[in-house]
Amino acid sequence: MLTLVPTPIGNIADISLRTIDVFSQADIILCEDTRITKKLLMLLSERYGLHVKEPRFISLHSHNEKDFIEKLEPSFFEQNIVYASDAGMPGVSDPGQTLVSYCIENKIEYDVLPGANAVLTAFVASGFVTTQMFFYGFLPHKGSDRNSALEEALFNGYTTVLYESPHRLMKLLDALHVSTPTRQIFLAKELSKKYQHYYRGSAQELIEQLKGVIKGEWVVVIEAGEVHRSSISEADILGFDLPKKIASKLIAKITGENPKACYKRLINNEIK
Repeated sequence: MLTLVPTPIGNIADISLRTIDVFSQADIILCEDTRITKKLLMLLSERYGLHVKEPRFISLHSHNEKDFIEKLEPSFFEQNIVYASDAGMPGVSDPGQTLVSYCIENKIEYDVLPGANAVLTAFVASGFVTTQMFFYGFLPHKGSDRNSALEEALFNGYTTVLYESPHRLMKLLDALHVSTPTRQIFLAKELSKKYQHYYRGSAQELIEQLKGVIKGEWVVVIEAGEVHRSSISEADILGFDLPKKIASKLIAKITGENPKACYKRLINNEIK
């Protein structure tokens, strides 16, 4: 049997009794980083009396997941197999879904325990009343892929939740200020940890608040806006040999972005 277990995203007290019980019966523990999971089990042993039966630890992360699954045999799951990501819910911007898919295809029993999750925690903490949510995970790091993804995040009609690294957070806020200067943004820093902090305001207001404090893990929640959909993407338009002013007008037409802001963004990307 396979059991996917969520682990605390910061505060170890968020561990569930069911997760402790599953860990105690595990024969094999699959984990993103064996060092992190072993440290978690040590802390659980010290604070909550967790007793494990010396399970075998196997590293399973995004870089080796495909090869690992291809080599699996259904008999592997005749033992108690546990999968735990480094923090939060497996399968949410972490491995896990491929394991579940394998179990379904091979009629293997599996279970997923509920628990700590940064996406839902930040969504509720944002206070945005739109109940429909769009989770994007991490945006592409740069280029037209990032721009297209940001457009989708901004103009899908839902409250959108993103993960962002500290060294790209200010770049994201700059882009949000250009594209939707009046849209409300909610930032959650270091959820459930000692230095947890919430910020909310326009992109420009957040830029002013965050001078000198860009550290830690961040969840970004963007207030729902108008829906702009088109079968033609920004990448499609940029694929043509068009002057930047014309390209910016076409992109603005399909996304709702301010044409001048779009032109400025294209020029800045070209310089970079």
